[in-house]
Amino acid sequence: MNLEYFIAKRVQSSSGYKNSVSAPIIKIATAAIAIGIVVMLIAIATGIGLQKKIKEKVSAFNGHASISLFDRNNSVTTIRPISINQEFYPKFTAVPEVVHVQAIATKGAMIRTATDFEGIIFKGVGADYNWNYFEEFLIAGKLPSMKGDNATRDILISDDIARRLQLKVGDKAPTYFVKPDESPIARAFTICGIYDSGLEEYDSKFVLGDLRHIQKINKWQDDEVGKFEIFIEDFDKIDEVGEKIYRNSGQLLGSMTIKEQYPAIFSWLALLDSNIYGIIAIILIVGIINMITALLVLILDRTRMIGILKSLGATNWTVRKIFLYNAMSLIIKGLVIGNVVGLGLIAVQYYFSPFKLDPTTYYVTEAPVFITWWQVALLNAGTFAFCLLILILPSYVVSKISPVKAMRFE
Repeated sequence: MNLEYFIAKRVQSSSGYKNSVSAPIIKIATAAIAIGIVVMLIAIATGIGLQKKIKEKVSAFNGHASISLFDRNNSVTTIRPISINQEFYPKFTAVPEVVHVQAIATKGAMIRTATDFEGIIFKGVGADYNWNYFEEFLIAGKLPSMKGDNATRDILISDDIARRLQLKVGDKAPTYFVKPDESPIARAFTICGIYDSGLEEYDSKFVLGDLRHIQKINKWQDDEVGKFEIFIEDFDKIDEVGEKIYRNSGQLLGSMTIKEQYPAIFSWLALLDSNIYGIIAIILIVGIINMITALLVLILDRTRMIGILKSLGATNWTVRKIFLYNAMSLIIKGLVIGNVVGLGLIAVQYYFSPFKLDPTTYYVTEAPVFITWWQVALLNAGTFAFCLLILILPSYVVSKISPVKAMRFE
């Protein structure tokens, strides 16, 4: 093996292909592998990053699953409340994959200023609300606190609503709640913070405030809420865990995962996986074609050398391994260059976000990227192994070369 590898290195040395007619083809093949790895890394990082970011944002507003009354329709306003005295609240011990349960209620309302008005969905939350996701969205002010004995007047509104109503942190936001066959109920809230999630569908509607205001307006008891939002440990297991939540939510209550609540969004996200696989397949085919071409040109360029080696007793497999070692080194060179460039571009996007996206189409304002070390390792190992295995077939051309004719070849 050492002798074969040494000969292979001599084939690509200064006296080898670098000064031969095969040099441009070899460079193109190496560049094809490098560019291919760059494209595949970016495709994986942006595809997974976009899926992860959208899932996080949708979960921030809805949880990973929700539990509500069976007869509840898609109306914003909950007519019949649910008691918080449930076996799954505040700890869902029957489903260990659940990490957090929070009680909320929503109600349609309108914010009216001196010059304009805006319809909103007032989401009432309590002291158990998970603000971790909204900490990332916060762009001004602070998050409201619901831990006092009395209902706080602080609310969190979106940057979209704030701009349309020309409001800022510290301003008053007169809000009117409408009840059937009754006069509107007014509440004077104070804007304590402004968020921007990038999800226009939510940013244009949702205002977050104290759950106790909705309880009082709806004349509910202190232990009555609209529904429960559930957070689980691993989103990839949402279908399996969602079934467990449904079975353990009680006979009068039903549950839905966010995949069931928003099938259009998650069907679109599933298409990203198909796009990633398609890109990887196309790039591999292009790279393999270039490597096969390079190997055949290199064999043709080294026909006399093949004849000499065979005349000295080298077997066909020995000569084929020489060229396969050569191809292996070219693949590795392409992988190294591609990884440096690809991971470098991903790092630039991760830290500086120069590439922006249209939130009305992609639900995010910038192209998110996410990739793990094992995905990089698997991609490189798979590309290397697949290309090298495919090249075994064209290397069979070596066995067809006659030593006598090869030594006469010019």
